[in-house]
Amino acid sequence: MSWQIQEKNGIHLPQIGWRLDAHKPAEHAFVSHAHFDHMARHGEILCTARTGRLFRARLPGKRTMHQLPFGQTEALTPDCAVTLLPAGHMPGSAMCLLQHAEHGRLLYTGDFKLQASFTSELCTPQPADVLVMETTFGRPQYQFPARERVMADIADWCRQTLADGATPVLLGYSLGKAQELLAGLAGTGLPIMLHDEVHRLTRVCSSFGLEFPQHEEFDARTVSGHVVIAPPQPRDSGFLRKIPGARTALASGWALDKSTLYRCGCDTAFPLSDHAGFDELLRLVELVRPRCVYTVHGFAKDFAATLRERGVEAWALGLENQLDLGLGLANRAS
Repeated sequence: MSWQIQEKNGIHLPQIGWRLDAHKPAEHAFVSHAHFDHMARHGEILCTARTGRLFRARLPGKRTMHQLPFGQTEALTPDCAVTLLPAGHMPGSAMCLLQHAEHGRLLYTGDFKLQASFTSELCTPQPADVLVMETTFGRPQYQFPARERVMADIADWCRQTLADGATPVLLGYSLGKAQELLAGLAGTGLPIMLHDEVHRLTRVCSSFGLEFPQHEEFDARTVSGHVVIAPPQPRDSGFLRKIPGARTALASGWALDKSTLYRCGCDTAFPLSDHAGFDELLRLVELVRPRCVYTVHGFAKDFAATLRERGVEAWALGLENQLDLGLGLANRAS
């Protein structure tokens, strides 16, 4: 009997009674990383130690939390063992490898990237019979340049902005992307200020042993002459109005879309992504060598079609399956 996989409050695996990255409270949930769209006030949680500390920093409260080191295999249920593998998305992010006596090996990626990172552990997938993978950037146009090149471009833009008498503001998620930006500016000599929430979460990441260049918490009185790292926000936000001559740059994989500047209201954008690009998605499938692939998030339907064209059995989880596959095949992904 094969795995039953449902996209219902995250990924639901009814045969073992666990959910993967449930976004609403669940009785048992694996949390791949500490971004809010992958978290909720669950009863019992499985995660890495770093994700556990970040989870508690963002969602305080009492809960049963099992923190499993990377590479260590433990029993999840009487018939199923679990191993967490680095996902490369942000500090502590993990893939979940399930090994069931009857259903075989299932690898769930969560959000991931194969590119080496300044702050996250290097992604190390393992072979599996079934692969459930995120496909946020599952179209060919999303192929990202090397991070060192992107950070060099960002540093040059910051220097030019400061030379113009303006203040460069780098916009990225307060957890994960902001720390990647900060670490990527090491060695540039640029003076850096952090938005208060970025500063708070960077302190948690520093407690893991991650090293960052010198920085200080945002102070509107002395911000001139500094690079500011802050969460994405509208151009007319109260925070940006405190910054004289603010010029904003979004750090995101969506920078490859021409419409990004218009949609986000930024002055420029750089393709620094914490997700896998199209070429990395294909490479992951080659590394895992699954019998069947289920895609979720982003361009899930497009990427599943790409895999089928390459001879890989692949289906997008969710309602869109019914458009292409008919009820019979759609039920395989529900």
